[in-house]
Amino acid sequence: MADESFVVRDIRVEGIQRTEAGTIFSYLPVKVGDVLDSKKASAAIKALYATGFFSDVKLKSEAGLLIVQVQERPAIAQISINGAKEFDKDKLKEGLKQAGLSESRIFSRSLLDKAEQELKRQYISRGKYAVKITTTTTPLERNRIGINFDIKEGKTARIKQINIVGNQVFPEDDLVGLFSLKTPGLMTWFTKDDQYSKQKLSADLETLRSTTWIGAT
Repeated sequence: MADESFVVRDIRVEGIQRTEAGTIFSYLPVKVGDVLDSKKASAAIKALYATGFFSDVKLKSEAGLLIVQVQERPAIAQISINGAKEFDKDKLKEGLKQAGLSESRIFSRSLLDKAEQELKRQYISRGKYAVKITTTTTPLERNRIGINFDIKEGKTARIKQINIVGNQVFPEDDLVGLFSLKTPGLMTWFTKDDQYSKQKLSADLETLRSTTWIGAT
């Protein structure tokens, strides 16, 4: 259509399975009676791509008939999570949903990659530095897709030693005793206080700041 310019007498949509034709018309910046040239055709293709509904968009013309050919992105039919023990599966799925990845929504590879990185970040915050997440997608009938997260959590990082550098006011043992994080001891196998946690570390640092501020005053 690069060298063509014509009056659009009618518009036909091909390739849709789930998307309503009216939805495409609402996003299409071309109406019956418009003069379509290469610039408007390019804008129309970009507008349809921008919806995120389609993986391919083409325009063709036949004697004033504008044919919009689309290939829909697959919908997510199911999400399964295997190997998760550190987190509840329902909470993980809720987190994926907030990231835009949930059943019945349009599949996006970029969102899937983002969700995988977010899962890794959550595990690392719990001290699971060796976590491995393998994501697989399975094509299903009616242009749908299944997503599987296979998680190998690995061992949790444990705290071997806690040092406080620069303290000259308080006994170090008193400060360390304020922490919820502990070095391995008789009961840490049960309390798990010797397992590294970013959240606990942040809380302990805030406790340390509050204590040293009070001492300074």
